[in-house]
Amino acid sequence: MTLEQLRQSASAAPKKCRICCCTVGGCLSANGAVVKEHLKTAVAASNLTAQVQVSGVGCMGLCSQGPLVRVESEDGADVLYRQVTPEQSAAIVALLTQSPHAESSNLKTQPIDSPFFTRQHRIVLENSGRINPEKIEGYIAASGYEALYHCLREMSPDEVVDEITRSGLRGRGGAGYPTGLKWATVAKMPSGQKYVVCNADEGDPGAYMDRSVLESDPHRVLEGLAIAAYAVGANQGYIYVRGEYPLAINHLQTAIRQAKRHGLLGSQIFDSPFDFRVDLRMGAGAFVCGEETALMASIEGKRGIPRPRPPYPAESGLWGCPTLINNVETYANIAPIIRNGAAWFASIGTEQSKGTKVFSLTGKVKNAGLIEVPMGISLKEIVEEMGQGAPDGSQVKAVQTGGPSGGCIPADAFDTSVDYESLKKLGSIMGSGGMIVMDEHTHMVDVAQFFMQFCMDESCGKCIPCRAGTVQLYQLLTKFKEHRATPADLEQLEMLCDVVKHTSLCGLGQAAPNPVLSTLRYFRDEYLAAMAVGVVEVPA
Repeated sequence: MTLEQLRQSASAAPKKCRICCCTVGGCLSANGAVVKEHLKTAVAASNLTAQVQVSGVGCMGLCSQGPLVRVESEDGADVLYRQVTPEQSAAIVALLTQSPHAESSNLKTQPIDSPFFTRQHRIVLENSGRINPEKIEGYIAASGYEALYHCLREMSPDEVVDEITRSGLRGRGGAGYPTGLKWATVAKMPSGQKYVVCNADEGDPGAYMDRSVLESDPHRVLEGLAIAAYAVGANQGYIYVRGEYPLAINHLQTAIRQAKRHGLLGSQIFDSPFDFRVDLRMGAGAFVCGEETALMASIEGKRGIPRPRPPYPAESGLWGCPTLINNVETYANIAPIIRNGAAWFASIGTEQSKGTKVFSLTGKVKNAGLIEVPMGISLKEIVEEMGQGAPDGSQVKAVQTGGPSGGCIPADAFDTSVDYESLKKLGSIMGSGGMIVMDEHTHMVDVAQFFMQFCMDESCGKCIPCRAGTVQLYQLLTKFKEHRATPADLEQLEMLCDVVKHTSLCGLGQAAPNPVLSTLRYFRDEYLAAMAVGVVEVPA
């Protein structure tokens, strides 16, 4: 199939008006699907079916205000409604016969020119909230699979690797390893069986970036995976996704079937010699399977526990073959880079951190939701301008980035640029993109204990420092919480953090002490205040 034939197969008569209703994630849990069906009923009852299209779409971002409904009129005057109930559907449709900005006392509108939307730079999320994730036609109409066609028909595998390298894209799974360098390593391995893997085992508390991308735009990930396979010489791909993401799994399964039907997966894609197959593997909920060696063991049907490196997956991965592993967001960046060029992507962000980053902004913040911002934006701009600060008049105290592997950053450091190097200097990491806001009522010892309990429960138990060390750290933090701790406990807490960090086998154990170390660094007074009554820390 040629690209033109693909476009023709996706073409449809345009409607004068389109009503988009979010039917994934938080909006779905707030009856978004019911709202969509009521909107369809109201359109039919008003005899507007020929002029108005009602579509279920992916995440629009402002999850705390769902269900969200956006009305796209022919003249481009979009209106966004928030917290829509099924009963309000008829009122939205009734307004279509009036001015698109007509007011109704029963409807709440959300300004689309607010900082939450205008400060974003959507690359990964450019289609989210605008296309129906269950229909391949919408993705194709939005330039979908053009990048894959361009690679297969006009670029060599080496040229694709070079383009990704020059873009400066770094892996969005947390470590920030240069994507082009990883691809080049796999591509240089001797010809033979190779694999590409998409790590969709997102498990950080409060993080839902990958889930939203898979639910909202699954074909974007498939296209990125196919381009990666062509670049490194693989013909088999796996998407390892959490079993707790049933909607993402369903949309991926639908997308794979549709791609096969259109000749975009399988044999001789776009009449080229390139063959590529993708299979799903569902994880059983182990957080440690987000670590690449544990993930590969799970795909192979073994117990998901890490192994020492080297050898690295690029040399010896799945079944001993060279394997490329990137996460969802990394693959979602590939097609835009190929379409627009490496220089375009490299012009966004900072010198060492190119492009954008998707964050799930959660916790004690008014505008909780999914955002995509250029690297280099400050934490203050994200939390105070886009997030609108803490609710109920309270003050923001800190923000935690990087999940259980990250750290807590105090409010007086919010002028810091959001990039890999700057966050590392503060004792935190970018991570996969979780960003949890805490207000003045949050006790930081409680935060440290929460994340330590998470790491303790999720430890695979293979290495002693993580298996036993996280338990000891949790017990020490409990003593602080119960006001039984002494200066000796504080000293032991810091010493044990150092041991666990530098002797654990994999990233889970190595990063487990980070929330403790960062809260000790910036909120030490809260640990001192939590000691047993009458106990005073002995000066060093």
